[in-house]
Amino acid sequence: MSIAALSNPKEITVRGIILGILITLVFTAAQVYLGLKVGLTFATSIPAAVISMALLSAFKDATIQENNIVQTIASAAGTLASVIFVLPGLLMIGWWAKVPFWPTFGACAIGGVLGVMYTMPLRRALVSQSDLPYPEGVAAAEVLKVGMASRAGAAEGKAGLWAVIWGSVASAVFAAGAAVKLMAGEVAIYFRTGTGATGIGASSSLALIGAGHLMGITVGIAMLAGLVIAWGIMVPLMTHLSPAAAGVDAAAHALGIWSKEVRMMGAGVIGMAAIITLAGLAKPILGGLKSAMESARKAKLNGGVVDRTEQDLPIFVVGLVTLLSMVPAGWLLASFLQGGPLSSLAFPLVAVGIGYILIAGMFAAAVCGYMAGLIGSSNSPVSGIAILTILGAALSVGMVGRSVMGPEVAQALIAYALFVTTVVLAVAVIGNDNLQDLKTGQLVDATPWKQQVGLLIGVVAGSCVVPPVLELLNHANGFVGAPNLNSISDQPLAAPQALLISTLAKGVIGGQLRWDLLAYGALVGLLLVLINFGLKRSSNGKYSLPPLGVGLAIYLPSAVITPVCIGAVTGYLFDRAMEHKVGGDTAKRLGVLVMSGFIVGESLFNVALAGLIVVSGKGEPLAIANSLSEAQTMIVALVLGVAMVWGLYRWSARSGRAVAA
Repeated sequence: MSIAALSNPKEITVRGIILGILITLVFTAAQVYLGLKVGLTFATSIPAAVISMALLSAFKDATIQENNIVQTIASAAGTLASVIFVLPGLLMIGWWAKVPFWPTFGACAIGGVLGVMYTMPLRRALVSQSDLPYPEGVAAAEVLKVGMASRAGAAEGKAGLWAVIWGSVASAVFAAGAAVKLMAGEVAIYFRTGTGATGIGASSSLALIGAGHLMGITVGIAMLAGLVIAWGIMVPLMTHLSPAAAGVDAAAHALGIWSKEVRMMGAGVIGMAAIITLAGLAKPILGGLKSAMESARKAKLNGGVVDRTEQDLPIFVVGLVTLLSMVPAGWLLASFLQGGPLSSLAFPLVAVGIGYILIAGMFAAAVCGYMAGLIGSSNSPVSGIAILTILGAALSVGMVGRSVMGPEVAQALIAYALFVTTVVLAVAVIGNDNLQDLKTGQLVDATPWKQQVGLLIGVVAGSCVVPPVLELLNHANGFVGAPNLNSISDQPLAAPQALLISTLAKGVIGGQLRWDLLAYGALVGLLLVLINFGLKRSSNGKYSLPPLGVGLAIYLPSAVITPVCIGAVTGYLFDRAMEHKVGGDTAKRLGVLVMSGFIVGESLFNVALAGLIVVSGKGEPLAIANSLSEAQTMIVALVLGVAMVWGLYRWSARSGRAVAA
């Protein structure tokens, strides 16, 4: 290879852009479904890198930097889909009956562009000159290096592609088993505890097992602690204090108290944990901004040529794009208010909205970017950011609209607060993703400005997919808490994060928020923060109990959290078993890709099933009549799930040995 090729390697190419966009379209659809079902999303950088390497290996001139651009474009899918933590709230409050394309696309795209712009000046401080670990960014870089380095690397790339394929097929088949009614969609048991009740459930979902593996044992243990607090302490105690009426069974009693009271306490835990986490980040973020400005000033004074691996988009372009983005943002907010009960207040509300997007967006992007470096994109406290953002947005727009309050005005203010929050959340999650990608780029000698352009392409591609997939799922299933007048199936998706966000917005603006439950939860959150601090200090940072993980487990249904905990434990045991084994590191990486396949396969199957529901007009188009009892279908789900997970872990171990041989 020539010196010129080494100094200016092939990065942004037509084939790379096309491949990145295609992967983005597939993963965004999968992420939207997963987020609506369980309130969690996963990082797509690593599976995208593996797919890219396997496909681009057919071209002899493919470079590691070109593969890096593909994963950068595709990584937008893993983060931009997080806007569905808020958007379904507009359906839940009855403001939208269908998901409109342009407002949804605009909120995602404008927020995503601002996310890239806001975090670009932080690159030197939080990436180049920082000792933050960036676990997912480093892992993606390692996958790219191994895949491009040698013949063994090429073999691992092919094995990795098969890992994603086998994982996807297995989870799609498993999901189909529930769709045809040959196995239970959930394995659950509920029982009386004196005058109270409690229980535990586990969704028949390989995607959730995969999510648990990817999150890791630390978050898994935190969520297990949350399960114990919610279903071992709070639910039994609070059902005892509120005895069930005659004829109400244990399941209805326990789930009723959990959904009305315990869940709100979980929101308080998340809120307190988020506030303290963000407060602790103030000093390093301010230091990072100061360092970035100092670096820019020195570069300007020296007047020297900046190395390719240090070239960002010019700060003038960043400022100009940010200011120009405010024009479509203002138009978007104004059109959202047009013709409604808030038309007379459009000007002050749009001004407040733009100001909030500028200021809160900048803060949220910096915080999420720092958290990506600290604990990874998948574990970044997006839930906490969304909670704080909606509280701030609801208070801001509520103050403007207080003079014309009424039932219709209150609903419109709630809807507007949710829409503004959607834009801010898009800023936050793409800012999160940008810094993670830039860390990967630093480790593979990529050009920062080219990565930033790649991520902008991914933002636009992902923004095109979110609205149609969201509307497809709305029409097919609908969402818990929404009117669902046009939905075909009678099994609405939980959309837990959106339900929480819309509940908080309604509570703040309408004045009916259960502040007492939030306060109790906040006290529990404060206690968890202190426990986490003591644990980290006594173990010199080796052990921790992330309070946000605990809060999520109190807030989300046990059917979601239980399989995530199982996946975290099985993943930990598999990784431990592979230590010091021949091909052990390769086997671990293949395990990660199998679990990514679990998420992709099940999610895409259910998106396709939603399409079939819409086309056929039947709520359960694949259901087959059979004589199996509920207990028997639970056993089938349990046995088949264990067999698939165990079998694919074994396949990963064997393939790791084969690649190393």
